[in-house]
Amino acid sequence: MRVLLSTSAPAATGAFGSTHTEASGTGTVDLDAAYALPEPVPGIPHVRSNFVTSVDGAIEIDGRSGGLGGPADRLVFRTLRWLSDVVLVGAGTVRAEDYGPVPVPAERQERRVAAGLAAVPPVAVVSGRLDLDPQARLFGGAVRPLLLTSEAAPARARRALEPVADIVICGERTVEPPAVLAALAARGLLRVLTEGGPSLHAQFAQAGLLDEACVTLAPVLAGPGRLGMMTGPAWAAPLDLRLVHVLEESDVLFLRLARRPDSDSDSDSDSDSAGR
Repeated sequence: MRVLLSTSAPAATGAFGSTHTEASGTGTVDLDAAYALPEPVPGIPHVRSNFVTSVDGAIEIDGRSGGLGGPADRLVFRTLRWLSDVVLVGAGTVRAEDYGPVPVPAERQERRVAAGLAAVPPVAVVSGRLDLDPQARLFGGAVRPLLLTSEAAPARARRALEPVADIVICGERTVEPPAVLAALAARGLLRVLTEGGPSLHAQFAQAGLLDEACVTLAPVLAGPGRLGMMTGPAWAAPLDLRLVHVLEESDVLFLRLARRPDSDSDSDSDSDSAGR
């Protein structure tokens, strides 16, 4: 893997003894350094998303994301999970991808504990209807998942899932993104990694709660009729991002983008209204 662009601290270094991959003629790319998170502000979560997408914007092939990712993408995927306090995901994605607990090697667990994190990050699932199978793989790990739902969730589903998960109310009729982050922050889970799906991603971004996006761009055209990174109602205005870095391996690009401060997001009044 090589660094094509970095606007932050250099990512090519071996000083951290962290997750790394070979770089073209420059030693190693330290992924822990490249994707390092800012020191948490007490009570204020930092939210970043992670998606793999085709050149034409698809996030799935035949309903799964795995057909788009390769070995380097899986390494970045694991690194982002290992740097987080919690993995946040929608119930539809849990069902489609057959989610399980987050696997963390013993050596990595030791490093997480030394850094003040839990040995294994829990999975937090956003589900208004709690339409989940208590026998699913997700509920078979040592760390109980969090189920973030609303007061309107069916009582029968709640009773079925209470033995295998911690159920947290985050809204009256629907699950509210600010309430989700407040519930996670109350548990000390401030480094939030969301892996979708597209509806959840859009809700958090539109609410101004998405701090950064990590996107793997696969050199593939998936064709029409695929899911994209966001679904839902149209926004009144786009959200501006700034590029933090671009990494590359085997024609696959790894982009890290951060939200611009509100003061930087004003559009140029002199721009050509006709388009590009």
